[in-house]
Amino acid sequence: MHELVPTASVTAALLNPTFPGSESQSRDLQAAARKLGLQLHIVHASTDRDFDPIFAAIVQLRADMLVIGADPFFFGHRDQIAALAIRHRMPAIFFLREFATVGGLMSYGPIVTESYRQVGINAGRSLKGEKSADLPVIQSTKFQLAINLRTANALGLEGPPELLARADEVIQ
Repeated sequence: MHELVPTASVTAALLNPTFPGSESQSRDLQAAARKLGLQLHIVHASTDRDFDPIFAAIVQLRADMLVIGADPFFFGHRDQIAALAIRHRMPAIFFLREFATVGGLMSYGPIVTESYRQVGINAGRSLKGEKSADLPVIQSTKFQLAINLRTANALGLEGPPELLARADEVIQ
């Protein structure tokens, strides 16, 4: 995201305080912001009604871009979040490509089908008699970058050629 919006100095991160992984996401985002020299504001949403006031707050904070936390609640509201980001002219990144396909600017995260494949492998091993405690913890190793050029153009952003070349999917 920082490559697409290189002049950004203030970032907002949308997290769901009721999601178990939100604290670790907050720590990781704060560390990344420090490393990039960005000011980071954490904002929270956990209900449908939170989105409109949160986006108004993000604008008041003068955020240059928005990182949307990895959370099933946000995934279920990706259309609404993408529409609000465009309406507020806020470049936003999400963790799954479906966000970019519904109009969000970009996504970077694990390939979900690969994760499901790994779950199937472990399920098969378990069905063959291996103890669950003996199965390895598997983390995603394949990630996907998707960029929506229509949204980038609507936001007045030009994708650097190097970034577009690295993208797994460029939505025209």
